[in-house]
Amino acid sequence: SKDCDSIEDDGQAILVQRTEGAGSQQESDPLSGHTKSRNPRVLSIDILKAGILQCNRTYLSKAITLIESNSAKHFNQAQDLIKELQPFSGNSIRIGITGVPGAGKSTFIEAFGLWLIERGHRVAVLAIDPSSSVSKGSILGDKTRMEGLSRHPRSFIRPSPSGGILGGVARKTRETIILCEAAGYDIILVETIGVGQSEISVRSMVDFFVLMQIAGAGDELQGIKKGIMELADLLVVNKADGSNVQAAKRAQAELNQALHYIQPATSGWKTRAVICSALNRSGLAEVWQNISAFLELTDRTGQFALRRQTQIAQWFESMIEETLIRKFYDNEKIKPIYPQFRSKVLTGEIAPAAAVAKLFELVD
Repeated sequence: SKDCDSIEDDGQAILVQRTEGAGSQQESDPLSGHTKSRNPRVLSIDILKAGILQCNRTYLSKAITLIESNSAKHFNQAQDLIKELQPFSGNSIRIGITGVPGAGKSTFIEAFGLWLIERGHRVAVLAIDPSSSVSKGSILGDKTRMEGLSRHPRSFIRPSPSGGILGGVARKTRETIILCEAAGYDIILVETIGVGQSEISVRSMVDFFVLMQIAGAGDELQGIKKGIMELADLLVVNKADGSNVQAAKRAQAELNQALHYIQPATSGWKTRAVICSALNRSGLAEVWQNISAFLELTDRTGQFALRRQTQIAQWFESMIEETLIRKFYDNEKIKPIYPQFRSKVLTGEIAPAAAVAKLFELVD
């Protein structure tokens, strides 16, 4: 398998070689990706693709920045790159991890990621941080919390702001998964914000969905009311260490009892609750055993392939919605008058529905 550190310096050689081959004699910065060639867009995509396929984490990070950009001029470049790399994707296990704040998701992911790496896997973590509703900024602290995992040459951690998207899943997470798979990461862990029932959106892009719980989260009736449990393939009660072990075992029993009343998210699979201690790295093997058993079952029954196809269809539909919204706001007839209509809605001069109807009358 690839070793990121062994090829980390290859990016500059690729960049200089491809730049000269394109007919440009200008030097380029391998870290910035900028070039003064006559056709920087084509060259940039070519370089990013080559770097990603060689597991150059610098270029992988830059490619993710490109697809996360909200700039219209970057959209076509990003889609060209996705098209180039899609044939090299799809060979990973995609695992979504969510749960209430304080459940120890980041600590669990670091321990689990290192455990998987020790067994020959290469792990990419997509950690979604909540964005400020005021500044739209994000602390992006997950990489700091996963210090040990972030230093490992067989891991890649990408913290990204949610951008206010419902469910805490960044707008371009699907595309980011493709890039990471093309770079050779065979385990993709998607950590979401953990804000309750809105986290169901993570199900539309992963193969296996883990819900992190902690002792004292509520009795079995409270568990039944949490709709997100209906989508979970495994419940993990974390922090089963020290004086909390017995409380964690009680929570596990209560959750397993509650699961009797809930239809499993996957036909033929019995969702269960297990306990673990990310701090002591205990229970991680049982978590992986459940994931392995799930993958074996869904592969045998054809549900794995069906779920992947369904996810592609959902991606297609979400891209339609995104494109329609972008085309609406970019419409030359809408741009100059949109602020006026928005102001009239705010002052009560016109009802929102009426304003929307009038605006859409102008769209070709």
